[in-house]
Amino acid sequence: MHIQLQPEFDDILQPLGSHAAEFFLAASLYHARKISFASAAHMAGLDFDGFKTRLTEHFNQGYIIADECVLEDIRTVEKL
Repeated sequence: MHIQLQPEFDDILQPLGSHAAEFFLAASLYHARKISFASAAHMAGLDFDGFKTRLTEHFNQGYIIADECVLEDIRTVEKL
C-alpha cells in the first residue's frame, strides 16, 4: 500500500528527519496498542533502542506499560 500524504504534512514532517511519517505511523499504532513495540520499531525502520529514543524524544516516554501489568507486579511483590 502506498500512502499519499497531504502537502500540509511536508512542512511539519520535514524538520523531523527522514522516515518521520513511518515513525509517527508506527508510534501511533503502538500507542493505540494495535502492534507490539518490536513490530513498531521494525515498521519505523529503527532498532529497539533507536525506536525507544525517538518515542522518548517525541512523547516523553519510551514504553507503554499497561495498568494491569503494574497491578499484577504489585500483587506479586506483596506476596513476597
